[in-house]
Amino acid sequence: MITKLNVTSIYVLDKDEALDFYVGKLGLEKGNDVTQGSYRWLTVRVPGGDGTEISLEQPGPPMHDDATAEQIRELVAKGALSGLVLNTDDVRGLYESLKAQGFTDFTQEPADHFYGTDMGLRDPFGNAIRVLQQGKS
Repeated sequence: MITKLNVTSIYVLDKDEALDFYVGKLGLEKGNDVTQGSYRWLTVRVPGGDGTEISLEQPGPPMHDDATAEQIRELVAKGALSGLVLNTDDVRGLYESLKAQGFTDFTQEPADHFYGTDMGLRDPFGNAIRVLQQGKS
């Protein structure tokens, strides 16, 4: 029986830039950062969370040949691959904080819905991110 999601992955085009964005701007924390040969296993996670991590993967060896890696890079840049949904306790505060840092790649300003308030943005590579502040049940 499966009991927990341990790691999920998103494709990024530069791991250091991704780390700066996800930790420096969104406030996640660095999880694992291990290099074995030419491969770097880099993860981020929600501070104080349940341990689920997001692996920041670059298209290429050892998982992809050059042609496949190029196709994935093109899809990432178009925002055509799946992204992330993150929760926050203050979506409007996060929105204002990101704007104050000069971040501009929002796809939706905070908006109220029956399920709560959310906003949309893209990471530096084009990945879609939704940030949700859940409403009261």
